Amino acid sequence: MKDFFDSVAVSMTVCDLEGKVVYQNKRAVEALGEARGHSLQECHQPASWQMIQQMLSEGKTNAYTIEKRGVRKLIYQTPWYEQGKVAGLVEYSIVLPENMPHKVRG
Repeated sequence: MKDFFDSVAVSMTVCDLEGKVVYQNKRAVEALGEARGHSLQECHQPASWQMIQQMLSEGKTNAYTIEKRGVRKLIYQTPWYEQGKVAGLVEYSIVLPENMPHKVRG
Protein backbone atom coordinates (compact mmCIF):
# COMPACT_ATOMS: atom_id res chain seq x y z
CA MET A 1 0.00 0.00 0.00
CA LYS A 2 2.96 2.35 0.61
CA ASP A 3 3.63 2.36 -3.15
CA PHE A 4 0.09 3.62 -3.73
CA PHE A 5 0.51 6.57 -1.34
CA ASP A 6 3.88 7.43 -2.86
CA SER A 7 2.41 7.44 -6.38
CA VAL A 8 -0.42 9.96 -5.81
CA ALA A 9 -0.02 13.70 -6.50
CA VAL A 10 -0.92 14.60 -2.92
CA SER A 11 1.33 15.28 0.04
CA MET A 12 0.27 13.18 3.05
CA THR A 13 1.57 13.38 6.61
CA VAL A 14 0.23 11.26 9.49
CA CYS A 15 0.73 11.91 13.20
CA ASP A 16 -0.22 10.03 16.35
CA LEU A 17 -2.17 11.33 19.36
CA GLU A 18 0.89 13.17 20.71
CA GLY A 19 1.42 14.94 17.38
CA LYS A 20 4.49 12.85 16.50
CA VAL A 21 4.85 12.21 12.76
CA VAL A 22 4.52 8.47 12.11
CA TYR A 23 4.28 8.51 8.30
CA GLN A 24 4.97 10.76 5.32
CA ASN A 25 4.53 9.81 1.71
CA LYS A 26 7.20 10.69 -0.88
CA ARG A 27 5.63 14.06 -1.78
CA ALA A 28 5.45 15.13 1.87
CA VAL A 29 9.14 14.35 2.38
CA GLU A 30 10.00 16.28 -0.81
CA ALA A 31 7.94 19.30 0.31
CA LEU A 32 8.68 19.36 4.03
CA GLY A 33 11.78 17.28 4.55
CA GLU A 34 11.99 14.16 6.69
CA ALA A 35 9.81 14.67 9.78
CA ARG A 36 9.10 11.10 10.92
CA GLY A 37 9.69 10.78 14.64
CA HIS A 38 9.43 14.54 15.18
CA SER A 39 6.59 16.45 16.80
CA LEU A 40 4.36 18.69 14.72
CA GLN A 41 4.91 21.26 17.44
CA GLU A 42 8.46 21.75 16.10
CA CYS A 43 7.18 23.05 12.75
CA HIS A 44 4.02 24.96 13.73
CA GLN A 45 3.34 28.30 15.35
CA PRO A 46 1.74 28.18 18.84
CA ALA A 47 -1.76 28.96 17.49
CA SER A 48 -1.48 26.18 14.89
CA TRP A 49 -0.17 23.72 17.47
CA GLN A 50 -3.11 24.60 19.74
CA MET A 51 -5.52 23.89 16.86
CA ILE A 52 -3.81 20.54 16.19
CA GLN A 53 -4.21 19.60 19.86
CA GLN A 54 -7.89 20.57 19.72
CA MET A 55 -8.46 18.47 16.58
CA LEU A 56 -6.77 15.51 18.29
CA SER A 57 -8.80 15.83 21.48
CA GLU A 58 -12.16 16.56 19.81
CA GLY A 59 -11.81 14.53 16.61
CA LYS A 60 -12.49 17.54 14.41
CA THR A 61 -11.52 18.22 10.80
CA ASN A 62 -9.86 21.43 9.63
CA ALA A 63 -9.70 22.55 5.99
CA TYR A 64 -8.38 25.71 4.36
CA THR A 65 -6.51 26.98 1.33
CA ILE A 66 -3.10 28.62 1.24
CA GLU A 67 -0.86 30.25 -1.34
CA LYS A 68 2.88 29.77 -1.06
CA ARG A 69 5.38 30.86 -3.70
CA GLY A 70 2.54 31.39 -6.16
CA VAL A 71 1.10 27.88 -5.69
CA ARG A 72 -2.41 27.48 -4.26
CA LYS A 73 -3.07 24.45 -2.09
CA LEU A 74 -5.92 22.87 -0.20
CA ILE A 75 -4.86 21.74 3.28
CA TYR A 76 -7.18 19.11 4.75
CA GLN A 77 -6.48 17.83 8.26
CA THR A 78 -8.70 15.06 9.59
CA PRO A 79 -8.55 12.44 12.34
CA TRP A 80 -7.83 8.78 11.73
CA TYR A 81 -9.23 6.13 14.02
CA GLU A 82 -8.30 2.83 15.65
CA GLN A 83 -11.06 0.79 17.30
CA GLY A 84 -13.44 3.73 17.04
CA LYS A 85 -11.17 6.21 18.84
CA VAL A 86 -9.09 9.05 17.45
CA ALA A 87 -5.54 7.75 16.94
CA GLY A 88 -4.02 10.81 15.26
CA LEU A 89 -4.38 13.14 12.29
CA VAL A 90 -3.82 12.86 8.56
CA GLU A 91 -2.90 16.04 6.70
CA TYR A 92 -3.38 16.17 2.94
CA SER A 93 -1.82 19.00 0.94
CA ILE A 94 -3.24 19.20 -2.57
CA VAL A 95 -2.05 21.62 -5.25
CA LEU A 96 -5.06 23.42 -6.75
CA PRO A 97 -5.16 24.20 -10.47
CA GLU A 98 -5.02 27.90 -11.31
CA ASN A 99 -8.49 27.89 -12.90
CA MET A 100 -10.27 25.18 -10.97
CA PRO A 101 -13.97 24.88 -11.86
CA HIS A 102 -16.58 24.80 -9.11
CA LYS A 103 -19.66 22.72 -9.79
CA VAL A 104 -22.91 22.67 -7.88
CA ARG A 105 -24.75 19.38 -8.04
CA GLY A 106 -28.24 18.72 -6.76
